[in-house]
Amino acid sequence: MTRKSRAGSGAPDGLVIVDKPAGFTSHDVVAKMRRFAGTRRVGHAGTLDPMATGVLVVGVEKATRLLGHLALTEKEYRATIRLGQTTVTDDAEGEITASEGAAGVGPDAVRAGIEELTGDIQQVPSKVSAIKIDGKRSYARAREGEEFAIPARPVTVSSFVLHDRREAKAEDGTAVLDLDVTVVCSSGTYIRALARDLGAGLGVGGHLTALRRTRVGPYGLEAARTLERLEESLEILPIAEAAAAAFPRWDVDERQARLLGNGVRIDMPSGEPGAQGAPGPGPVAVFGPEGRFLALVEESKGKAKSLAVFV
Repeated sequence: MTRKSRAGSGAPDGLVIVDKPAGFTSHDVVAKMRRFAGTRRVGHAGTLDPMATGVLVVGVEKATRLLGHLALTEKEYRATIRLGQTTVTDDAEGEITASEGAAGVGPDAVRAGIEELTGDIQQVPSKVSAIKIDGKRSYARAREGEEFAIPARPVTVSSFVLHDRREAKAEDGTAVLDLDVTVVCSSGTYIRALARDLGAGLGVGGHLTALRRTRVGPYGLEAARTLERLEESLEILPIAEAAAAAFPRWDVDERQARLLGNGVRIDMPSGEPGAQGAPGPGPVAVFGPEGRFLALVEESKGKAKSLAVFV
């Protein structure tokens, strides 16, 4: 059950699911949440650009230790891609660098282009991303006018669905094509890079004009709250509930709980992932008697290797 507290009165360990407004950086949201929760121990999982809106998972107190693992979960977005123009940032906030127009792009070509970008692909992040190149943020290099290359990296686009297409005129009179899409993808996938690559593949250029993140792992918009609402009543998902929702669950007895708390690597359940008693691959949330959340662990040579201990 979500706990509520008045802003500034302090808060329990847990997650806050924020519906980030446009114009705010993820760090801006964290600054607001520090004030609302009355603590500096606040962080976020998975950065959203200022232009983007939607689900931003924020951790308070001990729950900040979950964030690095939550950031690796699957994400879902609603977006609008504009074909026919290219920008320096691959989104609407950047200067237009080319206006090829998209008057001749038909539905079959769009569908084929989307199919090429679905599944396991190699993606080159935008040069204004936060990717580090030789220890320096890519966006910082780009601002300084450096010439550099970002290596492609593997990402998974498990779903890339076109919902609507609209012919339009850009401000400079260019005939463009706006596509409303939904994308479900792995961590590290850049939606504006998908827009750029879709346009490039069609020979007309493309960029992102709108982006809303609708889900991070199990946390969707239905659980998200605006900053205005959170300022009035800070709603926090307790850390145990947050962990149970986001990770496979493993219940242990009192003896196993004590050993884990002392740093002992105990045997993990065997069997196929998803089978009764087998938590599955990746981080696993460990619960002791009476539902106490104890730790996040992962399997290593049949033993439970602690990733974070919460007792």
